Amino acid sequence: MSVRTRFAPSPTGLLHIGNARAALFNFLFARHHGGAFLLRIEDTDRERSTQHAVDVILDGLAWMGLEPDEPPVYQSSRQARHAEVARELLEAGHAYRCYCTADELRQMREQAQAEGRAPRYNGMWRDRDPSEAPPGAPYTIRIRAPQTGETVVDDLVQGEVRVANVELDDMIILRADGTPTYQHAVVVDDHDMAITHVIRGDDHLTNSFRQSQIYALMGWERPLFAHLPLIHGPDGGKLSKRHGAQSVVEFREQGYLPEALNNYLLRLGWGHGDAEVLSRDEQIRLFDLDGVGRSASRMDYVKLTHLNGVWMRVADDDRLTREVLERLAAHEGLALDDTAAARIRLLMPGLKERAKTLVELAASAAFLARGVPLPFEPKAKALLTDAARTMLRDLARELSPLEPFGAPEIDAALRRFAEREGLKLGQVAQPLRAALTGSTSSPGIDATAEALGRDETLARIGAVALGGVTGNG
Repeated sequence: MSVRTRFAPSPTGLLHIGNARAALFNFLFARHHGGAFLLRIEDTDRERSTQHAVDVILDGLAWMGLEPDEPPVYQSSRQARHAEVARELLEAGHAYRCYCTADELRQMREQAQAEGRAPRYNGMWRDRDPSEAPPGAPYTIRIRAPQTGETVVDDLVQGEVRVANVELDDMIILRADGTPTYQHAVVVDDHDMAITHVIRGDDHLTNSFRQSQIYALMGWERPLFAHLPLIHGPDGGKLSKRHGAQSVVEFREQGYLPEALNNYLLRLGWGHGDAEVLSRDEQIRLFDLDGVGRSASRMDYVKLTHLNGVWMRVADDDRLTREVLERLAAHEGLALDDTAAARIRLLMPGLKERAKTLVELAASAAFLARGVPLPFEPKAKALLTDAARTMLRDLARELSPLEPFGAPEIDAALRRFAEREGLKLGQVAQPLRAALTGSTSSPGIDATAEALGRDETLARIGAVALGGVTGNG
Protein backbone atom coordinates (compact mmCIF):
# COMPACT_ATOMS: atom_id res chain seq x y z
CA MET A 1 0.00 0.00 0.00
CA SER A 2 1.35 3.40 -1.02
CA VAL A 3 0.78 5.82 1.84
CA ARG A 4 -1.22 8.95 0.98
CA THR A 5 -2.05 11.54 3.62
CA ARG A 6 -3.83 14.85 3.37
CA PHE A 7 -4.18 18.13 5.22
CA ALA A 8 -7.70 19.49 4.81
CA PRO A 9 -8.17 22.96 6.35
CA SER A 10 -11.22 25.18 6.02
CA PRO A 11 -10.25 28.64 4.71
CA THR A 12 -12.18 30.62 7.27
CA GLY A 13 -9.34 32.27 9.19
CA LEU A 14 -5.64 32.06 9.99
CA LEU A 15 -3.64 28.83 9.97
CA HIS A 16 -3.90 27.81 13.63
CA ILE A 17 -0.91 26.23 15.31
CA GLY A 18 -2.88 23.03 15.96
CA ASN A 19 -3.69 22.71 12.27
CA ALA A 20 -0.08 23.44 11.40
CA ARG A 21 1.02 20.55 13.61
CA ALA A 22 -1.52 18.26 11.93
CA ALA A 23 -0.09 19.29 8.55
CA LEU A 24 3.43 18.60 9.80
CA PHE A 25 2.52 15.14 11.10
CA ASN A 26 0.78 14.27 7.82
CA PHE A 27 3.82 15.47 5.86
CA LEU A 28 6.35 13.59 7.99
CA PHE A 29 4.31 10.38 8.05
CA ALA A 30 4.00 10.40 4.27
CA ARG A 31 7.70 11.11 3.81
CA HIS A 32 8.72 8.48 6.36
CA HIS A 33 6.79 5.83 4.44
CA GLY A 34 7.80 7.04 0.99
CA GLY A 35 4.29 8.22 0.23
CA ALA A 36 2.54 11.41 -0.85
CA PHE A 37 1.30 14.41 1.14
CA LEU A 38 -1.78 16.12 -0.32
CA LEU A 39 -3.72 19.30 0.39
CA ARG A 40 -7.48 19.75 0.18
CA ILE A 41 -9.10 23.13 0.75
CA GLU A 42 -12.50 22.51 2.34
CA ASP A 43 -14.16 25.67 1.09
CA THR A 44 -17.80 24.62 0.95
CA ASP A 45 -18.81 27.12 3.66
CA ARG A 46 -19.62 29.87 1.20
CA GLU A 47 -20.30 32.53 3.82
CA ARG A 48 -17.06 32.10 5.79
CA SER A 49 -14.54 30.87 3.21
CA THR A 50 -12.35 33.57 1.66
CA GLN A 51 -9.59 33.64 -0.93
CA HIS A 52 -7.45 35.58 1.54
CA ALA A 53 -7.68 32.69 4.00
CA VAL A 54 -6.72 30.26 1.22
CA ASP A 55 -3.68 32.39 0.42
CA VAL A 56 -2.72 32.51 4.11
CA ILE A 57 -2.87 28.70 4.32
CA LEU A 58 -0.81 28.20 1.16
CA ASP A 59 1.75 30.79 2.24
CA GLY A 60 1.99 29.33 5.75
CA LEU A 61 2.54 25.79 4.48
CA ALA A 62 5.17 26.99 2.00
CA TRP A 63 6.96 28.91 4.77
CA MET A 64 7.00 25.78 6.92
CA GLY A 65 8.31 23.70 4.01
CA LEU A 66 5.15 21.57 3.88
CA GLU A 67 4.17 21.97 0.25
CA PRO A 68 1.95 19.19 -1.15
CA ASP A 69 3.07 16.66 -3.72
CA GLU A 70 0.06 17.31 -5.96
CA PRO A 71 -1.97 20.43 -6.81
CA PRO A 72 -4.46 21.38 -4.08
CA VAL A 73 -7.97 19.97 -4.36
CA TYR A 74 -10.77 22.49 -3.80
CA GLN A 75 -13.79 20.83 -2.27
CA SER A 76 -16.19 23.39 -3.71
CA SER A 77 -15.27 22.25 -7.23
CA ARG A 78 -16.41 18.69 -6.49
CA GLN A 79 -20.05 19.23 -5.56
CA ALA A 80 -21.29 17.39 -8.64
CA ARG A 81 -19.32 14.34 -7.52
CA HIS A 82 -20.69 14.60 -3.99
CA ALA A 83 -24.23 14.71 -5.37
CA GLU A 84 -23.48 11.73 -7.65
CA VAL A 85 -22.46 9.56 -4.70
CA ALA A 86 -25.52 10.67 -2.74
CA ARG A 87 -27.70 9.53 -5.65
CA GLU A 88 -25.86 6.20 -5.75
CA LEU A 89 -26.68 5.66 -2.09
CA LEU A 90 -30.27 6.66 -2.76
CA GLU A 91 -30.65 4.26 -5.68
CA ALA A 92 -29.09 1.42 -3.67
CA GLY A 93 -31.56 1.94 -0.84
CA HIS A 94 -28.82 3.10 1.55
CA ALA A 95 -30.25 6.62 1.67
CA TYR A 96 -33.66 8.24 1.41
CA ARG A 97 -35.36 11.54 0.76
CA CYS A 98 -36.42 13.44 3.86
CA TYR A 99 -39.18 16.03 3.44
CA CYS A 100 -39.18 17.26 7.02
CA THR A 101 -39.95 20.93 7.38
CA ALA A 102 -37.92 23.30 9.51
CA ASP A 103 -40.81 23.43 11.97
CA GLU A 104 -40.90 19.63 12.31
CA LEU A 105 -37.16 19.51 12.96
CA ARG A 106 -37.51 22.29 15.54
CA GLN A 107 -40.19 20.29 17.34
CA MET A 108 -37.88 17.24 17.44
CA ARG A 109 -35.15 19.35 19.04
CA GLU A 110 -37.50 20.87 21.58
CA GLN A 111 -38.93 17.48 22.53
CA ALA A 112 -35.43 16.05 23.00
CA GLN A 113 -34.51 19.00 25.17
CA ALA A 114 -37.64 18.59 27.26
CA GLU A 115 -36.84 14.90 27.76
CA GLY A 116 -33.22 15.65 28.68
CA ARG A 117 -31.64 13.82 25.76
CA ALA A 118 -29.44 14.81 22.86
CA PRO A 119 -31.32 16.10 19.79
CA ARG A 120 -31.62 13.55 17.01
CA TYR A 121 -33.67 12.97 13.92
CA ASN A 122 -36.52 10.55 14.63
CA GLY A 123 -36.47 8.84 11.23
CA MET A 124 -39.97 9.97 10.28
CA TRP A 125 -39.23 9.68 6.52
CA ARG A 126 -37.01 6.61 6.77
CA ASP A 127 -39.73 4.20 5.64
CA ARG A 128 -42.21 6.56 4.02
CA ASP A 129 -42.79 6.82 0.28
CA PRO A 130 -41.79 10.11 -1.35
CA SER A 131 -45.27 10.22 -2.91
CA GLU A 132 -46.59 11.16 0.52
CA ALA A 133 -44.80 14.50 0.34
CA PRO A 134 -46.52 17.59 -1.07
CA PRO A 135 -45.78 18.11 -4.78
CA GLY A 136 -42.57 20.06 -5.30
CA ALA A 137 -41.64 19.97 -1.62
CA PRO A 138 -37.90 20.43 -0.97
CA TYR A 139 -36.04 17.49 0.47
CA THR A 140 -32.70 16.48 1.88
CA ILE A 141 -31.00 13.13 1.42
CA ARG A 142 -30.19 11.17 4.57
CA ILE A 143 -28.28 7.91 4.92
CA ARG A 144 -30.13 4.88 6.18
CA ALA A 145 -27.81 4.31 9.14
CA PRO A 146 -27.70 0.89 10.85
CA GLN A 147 -29.87 0.81 13.96
CA THR A 148 -28.26 -2.19 15.64
CA GLY A 149 -24.71 -3.18 16.49
CA GLU A 150 -21.71 -0.89 16.86
CA THR A 151 -19.42 1.20 14.73
CA VAL A 152 -15.81 0.53 15.71
CA VAL A 153 -12.73 2.55 14.83
CA ASP A 154 -9.27 1.17 15.59
CA ASP A 155 -7.53 4.52 15.89
CA LEU A 156 -3.75 4.55 15.46
CA VAL A 157 -3.35 7.04 18.32
CA GLN A 158 -6.41 6.70 20.53
CA GLY A 159 -6.75 2.93 20.27
CA GLU A 160 -10.06 1.17 19.75
CA VAL A 161 -13.10 3.42 20.09
CA ARG A 162 -16.69 2.35 19.52
CA VAL A 163 -20.22 3.68 19.58
CA ALA A 164 -23.59 1.95 19.60
CA ASN A 165 -25.30 2.60 16.28
CA VAL A 166 -28.52 3.43 18.08
CA GLU A 167 -26.75 6.61 19.22
CA LEU A 168 -26.27 7.78 15.62
CA ASP A 169 -29.26 9.06 13.69
CA ASP A 170 -29.78 9.19 9.93
CA MET A 171 -27.59 12.14 9.07
CA ILE A 172 -28.08 14.41 6.09
CA ILE A 173 -25.55 13.95 3.30
CA LEU A 174 -27.12 16.30 0.74
CA ARG A 175 -28.97 19.48 1.66
CA ALA A 176 -32.11 20.71 -0.03
CA ASP A 177 -30.06 23.16 -2.11
CA GLY A 178 -27.95 20.30 -3.46
CA THR A 179 -24.82 21.05 -1.44
CA PRO A 180 -23.12 18.25 0.49
CA THR A 181 -22.67 18.17 4.23
CA TYR A 182 -19.18 18.10 5.69
CA GLN A 183 -19.31 14.42 6.67
CA HIS A 184 -20.33 13.31 3.19
CA ALA A 185 -17.94 15.52 1.23
CA VAL A 186 -14.97 14.44 3.34
CA VAL A 187 -15.60 10.75 2.72
CA VAL A 188 -16.11 11.15 -1.03
CA ASP A 189 -13.01 13.31 -1.38
CA ASP A 190 -10.78 11.08 0.75
CA HIS A 191 -11.91 8.06 -1.27
CA ASP A 192 -11.35 9.71 -4.64
CA MET A 193 -7.95 11.05 -3.53
CA ALA A 194 -6.99 7.50 -2.45
CA ILE A 195 -6.16 8.69 1.06
CA THR A 196 -4.83 5.81 3.16
CA HIS A 197 -4.37 7.60 6.49
CA VAL A 198 -6.54 10.36 7.94
CA ILE A 199 -4.40 12.17 10.53
CA ARG A 200 -6.21 15.05 12.25
CA GLY A 201 -7.15 16.57 15.60
CA ASP A 202 -9.08 14.47 18.09
CA ASP A 203 -11.94 16.97 17.96
CA HIS A 204 -12.81 15.00 14.80
CA LEU A 205 -12.83 11.63 16.55
CA THR A 206 -16.62 11.38 16.73
CA ASN A 207 -16.82 12.29 13.04
CA SER A 208 -15.00 9.06 12.24
CA PHE A 209 -18.10 7.09 13.30
CA ARG A 210 -20.38 8.93 10.88
CA GLN A 211 -17.83 8.76 8.11
CA SER A 212 -17.25 5.05 8.70
CA GLN A 213 -20.93 4.41 8.06
CA ILE A 214 -20.74 6.10 4.66
CA TYR A 215 -17.66 4.06 3.73
CA ALA A 216 -19.50 0.88 4.70
CA LEU A 217 -22.68 1.78 2.79
CA MET A 218 -20.66 2.58 -0.34
CA GLY A 219 -18.58 -0.58 0.01
CA TRP A 220 -15.39 1.47 0.03
CA GLU A 221 -12.23 0.62 1.94
CA ARG A 222 -11.98 2.86 4.96
CA PRO A 223 -8.70 4.71 5.54
CA LEU A 224 -6.87 4.30 8.81
CA PHE A 225 -7.63 7.02 11.34
CA ALA A 226 -5.18 8.74 13.67
CA HIS A 227 -6.63 11.44 15.91
CA LEU A 228 -4.09 13.77 17.49
CA PRO A 229 -4.60 15.31 20.93
CA LEU A 230 -5.16 19.05 20.93
CA ILE A 231 -2.72 21.77 21.95
CA HIS A 232 -3.69 23.60 25.13
CA GLY A 233 -2.36 26.77 26.67
CA PRO A 234 0.44 26.74 29.27
CA ASP A 235 -2.18 26.64 32.03
CA GLY A 236 -3.95 23.62 30.56
CA GLY A 237 -6.89 25.65 29.27
CA LYS A 238 -7.92 26.21 25.69
CA LEU A 239 -5.17 27.98 23.77
CA SER A 240 -6.27 31.59 23.34
CA LYS A 241 -4.96 35.09 22.65
CA ARG A 242 -4.31 35.64 26.33
CA HIS A 243 -1.62 32.94 26.18
CA GLY A 244 0.18 34.36 23.15
CA ALA A 245 0.45 33.64 19.45
CA GLN A 246 -1.94 31.04 18.04
CA SER A 247 -1.37 31.14 14.29
CA VAL A 248 1.54 30.54 11.96
CA VAL A 249 1.31 34.16 10.78
CA GLU A 250 1.72 35.43 14.34
CA PHE A 251 4.72 33.23 15.08
CA ARG A 252 6.30 34.32 11.81
CA GLU A 253 5.71 38.00 12.59
CA GLN A 254 7.19 37.53 16.05
CA GLY A 255 10.44 36.37 14.51
CA TYR A 256 10.40 32.60 14.78
CA LEU A 257 12.17 30.52 12.15
CA PRO A 258 10.17 27.80 10.37
CA GLU A 259 12.79 25.21 11.35
CA ALA A 260 12.29 26.04 15.01
CA LEU A 261 8.49 26.05 14.82
CA ASN A 262 8.47 22.72 12.96
CA ASN A 263 10.94 21.24 15.43
CA TYR A 264 8.93 22.43 18.43
CA LEU A 265 5.57 21.27 17.05
CA LEU A 266 7.01 17.85 16.31
CA ARG A 267 8.18 17.43 19.90
CA LEU A 268 4.85 18.74 21.20
CA GLY A 269 3.02 15.47 21.63
CA TRP A 270 5.50 13.14 19.93
CA GLY A 271 8.38 11.47 21.71
CA HIS A 272 11.51 9.71 20.51
CA GLY A 273 14.52 9.66 22.78
CA ASP A 274 16.05 12.71 24.40
CA ALA A 275 17.10 14.68 21.33
CA GLU A 276 15.27 18.01 21.19
CA VAL A 277 16.86 19.51 18.08
CA LEU A 278 16.08 17.52 14.95
CA SER A 279 16.74 18.42 11.33
CA ARG A 280 14.07 17.82 8.70
CA ASP A 281 15.89 14.70 7.48
CA GLU A 282 16.06 13.36 11.04
CA GLN A 283 12.38 14.13 11.57
CA ILE A 284 11.43 12.17 8.46
CA ARG A 285 13.64 9.26 9.43
CA LEU A 286 12.34 9.00 13.00
CA PHE A 287 8.68 10.02 12.83
CA ASP A 288 5.89 7.51 13.08
CA LEU A 289 2.51 7.53 14.76
CA ASP A 290 3.47 5.10 17.51
CA GLY A 291 5.33 7.95 19.21
CA VAL A 292 2.28 10.22 19.43
CA GLY A 293 0.75 10.48 22.90
CA ARG A 294 -2.95 10.49 23.73
CA SER A 295 -2.95 13.41 26.15
CA ALA A 296 -3.28 17.07 25.21
CA SER A 297 -0.02 19.01 25.04
CA ARG A 298 0.66 22.35 26.70
CA MET A 299 2.12 25.15 24.63
CA ASP A 300 5.41 26.31 26.16
CA TYR A 301 6.38 29.65 24.63
CA VAL A 302 9.58 29.87 26.67
CA LYS A 303 10.79 26.53 25.32
CA LEU A 304 9.89 27.50 21.77
CA THR A 305 11.83 30.75 22.10
CA HIS A 306 14.86 28.92 23.46
CA LEU A 307 14.69 26.43 20.60
CA ASN A 308 14.41 29.28 18.13
CA GLY A 309 17.63 30.73 19.51
CA VAL A 310 19.34 27.38 18.95
CA TRP A 311 18.20 27.30 15.32
CA MET A 312 19.19 30.92 14.76
CA ARG A 313 22.75 30.25 15.84
CA VAL A 314 23.15 27.64 13.10
CA ALA A 315 21.18 29.55 10.45
CA ASP A 316 22.91 30.84 7.34
CA ASP A 317 24.25 34.37 7.87
CA ASP A 318 23.21 35.59 4.41
CA ARG A 319 19.66 34.43 5.05
CA LEU A 320 19.51 36.10 8.46
CA THR A 321 20.87 39.31 6.96
CA ARG A 322 18.06 39.35 4.40
CA GLU A 323 15.50 38.75 7.15
CA VAL A 324 16.92 41.59 9.24
CA LEU A 325 17.02 44.01 6.31
CA GLU A 326 13.37 43.27 5.51
CA ARG A 327 12.32 43.83 9.11
CA LEU A 328 14.30 47.04 9.51
CA ALA A 329 12.78 48.44 6.34
CA ALA A 330 9.26 47.38 7.27
CA HIS A 331 9.18 48.16 10.99
CA GLU A 332 11.91 50.75 11.59
CA GLY A 333 11.45 52.75 8.40
CA LEU A 334 15.20 52.77 7.81
CA ALA A 335 16.60 53.57 4.38
CA LEU A 336 18.89 50.62 3.80
CA ASP A 337 21.74 50.68 1.32
CA ASP A 338 24.52 48.28 0.39
CA THR A 339 26.73 49.72 3.11
CA ALA A 340 24.21 48.90 5.84
CA ALA A 341 23.70 45.42 4.40
CA ALA A 342 27.45 44.79 4.34
CA ARG A 343 27.83 45.94 7.95
CA ILE A 344 25.01 43.69 9.15
CA ARG A 345 26.35 40.71 7.23
CA LEU A 346 29.85 41.20 8.63
CA LEU A 347 28.64 41.37 12.22
CA MET A 348 25.96 38.67 11.88
CA PRO A 349 28.04 35.87 13.48
CA GLY A 350 28.18 37.89 16.68
CA LEU A 351 24.66 39.32 16.49
CA LYS A 352 22.93 35.96 16.14
CA GLU A 353 24.67 34.53 19.21
CA ARG A 354 22.69 36.89 21.43
CA ALA A 355 19.25 36.95 19.79
CA LYS A 356 16.45 34.43 20.28
CA THR A 357 14.08 35.78 17.63
CA LEU A 358 14.38 37.70 14.39
CA VAL A 359 12.69 40.62 16.13
CA GLU A 360 15.50 40.72 18.69
CA LEU A 361 18.08 40.23 15.96
CA ALA A 362 16.76 43.14 13.92
CA ALA A 363 16.63 45.37 16.99
CA SER A 364 20.22 44.53 17.87
CA ALA A 365 21.37 45.25 14.30
CA ALA A 366 19.48 48.51 13.81
CA PHE A 367 22.42 50.67 14.93
CA LEU A 368 24.40 49.45 11.92
CA ALA A 369 21.86 51.01 9.58
CA ARG A 370 21.33 54.29 11.42
CA GLY A 371 23.16 57.54 10.92
CA VAL A 372 24.27 60.03 13.54
CA PRO A 373 22.97 61.16 15.90
CA LEU A 374 22.02 57.76 17.27
CA PRO A 375 19.17 57.20 19.71
CA PHE A 376 20.70 56.29 23.07
CA GLU A 377 19.36 53.97 25.73
CA PRO A 378 19.38 55.46 29.26
CA LYS A 379 22.19 53.17 30.43
CA ALA A 380 24.28 54.13 27.41
CA LYS A 381 23.70 57.82 28.09
CA ALA A 382 24.87 57.34 31.66
CA LEU A 383 28.20 55.96 30.43
CA LEU A 384 28.94 58.99 28.27
CA THR A 385 30.06 61.38 30.98
CA ASP A 386 32.26 64.39 30.29
CA ALA A 387 35.30 62.32 31.30
CA ALA A 388 34.24 59.50 28.98
CA ARG A 389 33.78 61.91 26.09
CA THR A 390 37.25 63.31 26.66
CA MET A 391 38.63 59.78 26.73
CA LEU A 392 36.85 58.98 23.47
CA ARG A 393 38.44 62.00 21.75
CA ASP A 394 41.85 60.68 22.71
CA LEU A 395 40.87 57.14 21.67
CA ALA A 396 39.86 58.37 18.23
CA ARG A 397 43.44 59.51 17.62
CA GLU A 398 44.60 55.99 18.54
CA LEU A 399 42.16 54.32 16.15
CA SER A 400 42.42 56.71 13.20
CA PRO A 401 45.75 55.51 11.71
CA LEU A 402 45.10 51.77 12.09
CA GLU A 403 45.83 49.81 8.94
CA PRO A 404 44.06 47.60 8.25
CA PHE A 405 41.02 48.63 10.28
CA GLY A 406 40.19 45.09 11.39
CA ALA A 407 39.07 43.51 14.64
CA PRO A 408 42.57 42.25 15.66
CA GLU A 409 44.11 45.68 15.09
CA ILE A 410 41.26 47.44 16.89
CA ASP A 411 41.50 45.09 19.87
CA ALA A 412 45.25 45.64 20.15
CA ALA A 413 44.78 49.42 19.95
CA LEU A 414 42.15 49.40 22.71
CA ARG A 415 44.42 47.39 24.97
CA ARG A 416 47.39 49.69 24.33
CA PHE A 417 45.28 52.74 24.99
CA ALA A 418 43.81 51.33 28.22
CA GLU A 419 47.23 50.35 29.53
CA ARG A 420 48.74 53.72 28.69
CA GLU A 421 45.87 55.60 30.34
CA GLY A 422 45.86 53.36 33.41
CA LEU A 423 42.33 52.12 32.69
CA LYS A 424 40.72 48.71 32.67
CA LEU A 425 39.72 47.50 29.23
CA GLY A 426 36.03 47.71 30.14
CA GLN A 427 36.42 51.39 31.07
CA VAL A 428 37.40 52.01 27.48
CA ALA A 429 35.25 49.46 25.69
CA GLN A 430 31.90 50.28 27.33
CA PRO A 431 31.85 54.03 26.58
CA LEU A 432 33.04 53.20 23.07
CA ARG A 433 30.23 50.67 22.69
CA ALA A 434 27.71 53.25 23.87
CA ALA A 435 29.04 55.80 21.38
CA LEU A 436 29.00 53.37 18.45
CA THR A 437 25.73 51.53 19.12
CA GLY A 438 23.61 53.68 21.45
CA SER A 439 23.37 50.73 23.84
CA THR A 440 25.42 48.79 26.36
CA SER A 441 25.12 45.47 24.56
CA SER A 442 26.62 44.36 21.25
CA PRO A 443 28.99 41.79 19.83
CA GLY A 444 32.67 42.34 20.62
CA ILE A 445 33.51 46.02 20.34
CA ASP A 446 36.44 45.26 18.05
CA ALA A 447 34.19 43.37 15.62
CA THR A 448 31.52 46.07 15.95
CA ALA A 449 33.95 48.84 15.02
CA GLU A 450 35.27 46.76 12.12
CA ALA A 451 31.73 46.29 10.79
CA LEU A 452 31.07 50.03 10.96
CA GLY A 453 34.37 50.80 9.27
CA ARG A 454 36.95 53.45 10.04
CA ASP A 455 35.02 56.50 8.79
CA GLU A 456 31.74 55.65 10.50
CA THR A 457 33.47 54.64 13.74
CA LEU A 458 35.35 57.95 13.93
CA ALA A 459 32.22 59.88 12.92
CA ARG A 460 30.20 58.33 15.72
CA ILE A 461 32.93 58.92 18.28
CA GLY A 462 33.19 62.51 17.09
CA ALA A 463 29.45 63.07 17.27
CA VAL A 464 29.47 62.03 20.92
CA ALA A 465 32.82 63.47 21.96
CA LEU A 466 32.27 66.85 20.36
CA GLY A 467 28.50 67.19 20.20
CA GLY A 468 27.35 65.28 23.24
CA VAL A 469 24.49 62.81 23.51
CA THR A 470 21.44 64.21 21.79
CA GLY A 471 19.56 61.08 20.79
CA ASN A 472 16.64 59.75 22.78
CA GLY A 473 16.45 56.13 23.87
